[in-house]
Amino acid sequence: GVGAFILQCKRLDFHYCDWAGSSKGMNAFLKHDLPAFARANPQVEITVSPRPRKHPVIKGTYINGREKAICVRSLEKEQIMKKAELLRDASGEKLRKVTKPVKSMNESVRGIWDPFHGSKWSV
Repeated sequence: GVGAFILQCKRLDFHYCDWAGSSKGMNAFLKHDLPAFARANPQVEITVSPRPRKHPVIKGTYINGREKAICVRSLEKEQIMKKAELLRDASGEKLRKVTKPVKSMNESVRGIWDPFHGSKWSV
């Protein structure tokens, strides 16, 4: 059967500073782009709060209880939009290496190594 898609991100928190120059891009994003972003993503709760004398941060909260935060100091509003979309689309899981051992249906060209075969060594 076909299952329903459930977005893993349940809340995005936007923290900014009115005074700091590193929040210039975040302030522009909040004024111009955030309303459209919120309308396009009604399933995500969006909160905006000032943090005086701190760098701007976007924090994502996920249904598995984890949180991810990205500092967006001195970024332009387009770059901040990309970071917000990245947090929205993330699963909330820890990043881990996805390496799998190579498995093949074909036999090895060189054969299987065996310490009892091959040239004998003498000391």
